[in-house]
Amino acid sequence: KGFPMHPERLPPAIVILSDAAMPVAETIRTATGGVIHGARKRVTPGDGIVLFDEAKAHMQALFLDRVPTVAIMASGAVIRILAPLLAAKADEPPVIAVAEDGHATVPLLGGHHGANTLAQEIAFALGGMAAVTTAGDLRFGVALDAPPEGYVLANAGDAKAAMAELLAGADAVLDGEAEWLSQSGLALAGNGKVTLAVTEERREPRGLELVYHPTTLALGIGCERGCDPEEAWNLVRETLDAAGLAEEAVGVVCSLDLKADEAAVHHVAGRLGVPARFFDAATLEAETPRLKNPSEVVFAEVGCHGVAEGAALAAAGPDGDLAVEKAKSARATCAVARATEPFTAAGLPGRARGTLYVVGIGPGS
Repeated sequence: KGFPMHPERLPPAIVILSDAAMPVAETIRTATGGVIHGARKRVTPGDGIVLFDEAKAHMQALFLDRVPTVAIMASGAVIRILAPLLAAKADEPPVIAVAEDGHATVPLLGGHHGANTLAQEIAFALGGMAAVTTAGDLRFGVALDAPPEGYVLANAGDAKAAMAELLAGADAVLDGEAEWLSQSGLALAGNGKVTLAVTEERREPRGLELVYHPTTLALGIGCERGCDPEEAWNLVRETLDAAGLAEEAVGVVCSLDLKADEAAVHHVAGRLGVPARFFDAATLEAETPRLKNPSEVVFAEVGCHGVAEGAALAAAGPDGDLAVEKAKSARATCAVARATEPFTAAGLPGRARGTLYVVGIGPGS
């Protein structure tokens, strides 16, 4: 789905060149969960502090790795260090300059990839001011090319032209529902020149139309043991296509917990760029009254009357509904349910696949 999901959630690297900046750096670390990176010659070593030898090489490496960077130094110095690396706006991670006394916080790059929000959080923690200069944020309170979590812009390449029209005074028409748009400072009118469409359906944008897909769809997957991952993916893609639903509107892939190690389920989640979550059989069995295709055979095998439909409905919640009934291939099934609100990282249903760490198994080499 383009830029790595929510880069603003990655802990930032807080770069300092001397101990004088340490108090501000520690405040930022507490507020953001970031990691302090200090110049080896001028910063006292300490717990959790990453030391580097040369500021330019280190900051350029962080930028190329797309690590959000908060540099407690002059903005001009940061600009000169990173200028040779600047290319595509869409690939820039958040880069923020903070005055050594904490009075000013300036988002320099990646404003719509989290820098503006991060700068405002840092400024609040420091009691200073965030110098946000992005035109859309200032005028309308939203960044149309970087929708909030739970929404995906399908045609990001058209955002610049649409934003230019709005900044020039054009009205917008909202086709669909999204509070972050309806409650913004955008001038909305029934005959606006720019269309902001919010829909789960696959849609070809018209001129000056931005199409946003809310991640309200839960995709339920069932499969036989060892199912070919490509078979499952082809089934999902064909099912969504036949229903006219956008892949970007899928917010979670879900299944029975017995399938938590099944490669096919994780392959589908990876292709869609969303988390995979799992439910126990009792939870899926509770969805039986809402199933369109209950199966006694499935109940005898795994303890619930439906995996694909049951998992999708369990994820969508009691107020959700089944959008696409179970579809089948030779070894896989899938179904789609619609939730009333977009899925976000903070409110995912079910549980993720676990990880086992073997710390030790007793004496011996």
